[in-house]
Amino acid sequence: MTQYTADLALFIDGVWRSAEGRDEAPVVNPATAQGLAGLPLASAADIDEALSAAERGFALWRATGVDARAAVLHKVADLLRERCDAIAMLLTMEQGKPLAEAKGEVAGAAQLFDWYAEEAKRHYGRVLVRPSGQRSLVLKQPVGPVATFTPWNFPIYLMAKKVAAALATGCSVIAKPAEETPGCTTALMRCIADAGVPAGVAQLIFGVPDMVSRTLIASPVIRKISFTGSTAVGKHLMRLCADSVTASTMELGGHAPVLIFDDCDLEKTLDMVVPQKFRNAGQVCVSPTRFFVHASIHDAFVTGFAARTAKVQVGNGMDAATQMGPLANARRPDAIAALVDDALAKGATLSTGGSRDNAPGNFFRPTLLSAVPDHADIMSVEPFGPVAVTRAFETFDEAIALANSTPFGLAAFAFTENGRRANLLGDALEAGMVGINGFGVSGADTPFGGVKQSGYGSEGGTEGLDSYCVTKAVHMV
Repeated sequence: MTQYTADLALFIDGVWRSAEGRDEAPVVNPATAQGLAGLPLASAADIDEALSAAERGFALWRATGVDARAAVLHKVADLLRERCDAIAMLLTMEQGKPLAEAKGEVAGAAQLFDWYAEEAKRHYGRVLVRPSGQRSLVLKQPVGPVATFTPWNFPIYLMAKKVAAALATGCSVIAKPAEETPGCTTALMRCIADAGVPAGVAQLIFGVPDMVSRTLIASPVIRKISFTGSTAVGKHLMRLCADSVTASTMELGGHAPVLIFDDCDLEKTLDMVVPQKFRNAGQVCVSPTRFFVHASIHDAFVTGFAARTAKVQVGNGMDAATQMGPLANARRPDAIAALVDDALAKGATLSTGGSRDNAPGNFFRPTLLSAVPDHADIMSVEPFGPVAVTRAFETFDEAIALANSTPFGLAAFAFTENGRRANLLGDALEAGMVGINGFGVSGADTPFGGVKQSGYGSEGGTEGLDSYCVTKAVHMV
């Protein structure tokens, strides 16, 4: 059996701090429900020291040349690739996703550090046209010390997306990842430290989430926060930011619609959508969930989707045959079961799955609900799990209305071979990201963010650098 080898600790002002005298939280393997280790939690004094260190670190790091910063970020990427297998095993043991997916996540994190290392060199301001002898400059400068809050579903990639961009611009960082997945994020911070980031520039803390967020956001040291998580928690953090006028980027919940038109290649489409739906057990903020299918192909779509879903291999992510692992925490199977039961009670048809697995751990069978009525809770509540729902539509306008009917607008997808329709879909769908005939909406060079209650601001791409900068105009006459 693979051993859990994480060395869990806080990282403050260049020093690793273990559990001595600190409260601890259990870390649990979601595939076995067995405890893995105790995680040290930051005290109020720890957080105060992290803030002081970040303030000093910012003064040092912002004055460091961009080439020197880039060299450090490239080294982080190299270390992530060198340590990929070990980090991926920690990720799978803590979060549950198949090992192949975990390795892909580590590789994606390395790509982020490499991309931002180079893009920081091209993050220009501009010179405005003025009469001879006058100059007006627009400068992009690092906003200051930032706090990042990241979830457990993609713990390494999402932490890297925030931290890499912040460090590239010259900001210092206090990173607060999820307590459910501390080993893999600690390993990421060890790569950052071993790459030569100066003391105080990057801190890692775990703790009681509400206490940590209130303390960091209330501090005058923190100039900006970036949060990825639920809409409910995001709204709470926005209220805290209002009191201190702290800038924020919010990547919140989604409930991605997928429009399936009658001119698509149905078999090819099904081969794409089913693996995507059950990737990471559906615990993906852009996971395709609400499938709106043209009435003429709805039944064939359901039959093909159900047949493929029934073949998905569920098990421990450390098993090479596993295609879908467990849900990350013990609360989720019951929450998903409640949504499924509600839909069935309101007239939906269970095409496959629909219940917990009998194995130990947080398993829920891959599930397809068809002909789901609009008033079922799952049509407006993000399941964040391995459940897909379908509903038929007749016209383009009806499909757009259904897709845009929730308060969320993170990602939306559509499958059609009609070029004119594809062009209209890109405009009409209310989402920060739209995928036409594919699901590739997240990359190092692409902005990632939502509209409506899915949040505001973007990470990734040049927009990810902008989000950690302030714009300053300098006029000389």
